[in-house]
Amino acid sequence: MSTKMKRREFITLIGGAAAAWPLAARAQQGERPRRVGVLLPAAANDPEFQARMTTFQQALHELGWTIGHNIQLEIRWALPDAAKILQQATELVALAPDVIFATGGSTMVALQQATRTFPIVFVQVPDPVGAGFVDSLARPGGNATGFTQFEYGVGIPARPKNCLRNCATPR
Repeated sequence: MSTKMKRREFITLIGGAAAAWPLAARAQQGERPRRVGVLLPAAANDPEFQARMTTFQQALHELGWTIGHNIQLEIRWALPDAAKILQQATELVALAPDVIFATGGSTMVALQQATRTFPIVFVQVPDPVGAGFVDSLARPGGNATGFTQFEYGVGIPARPKNCLRNCATPR
């Protein structure tokens, strides 16, 4: 097994679809613990984000990852303030994690300012292509990949072919 965590494996873990992963493929005896940076745009006492982190940690445990044994989480909390989020993102990158898990567009902006090399897995980013975080959903390119709630283009109504501007979209 490679010493680097594969990006797609981590994405599968995040999405909860990793039930088919064999536990034997996890970190082998003697390997260093994997370091996962987590950047959240909330206060540390935010009940919603606390519940999310508890669920995330439980899913890791169910998949064979034991915090303090074969995985180490570096969690950074930052209220939705751009300067604070950038400070936390820079701090996470300085720790040289194997992968960074980000929630929301505000954390992605800061992380992409802080690094273009460390792999980033994001969730809850409404339009990652439009925001410039990835090249496309099918082939993200760069160092970021992740999940979005819906495909952004589905929500944009189509215009008639003969309509150039300011045409009402037929219903």
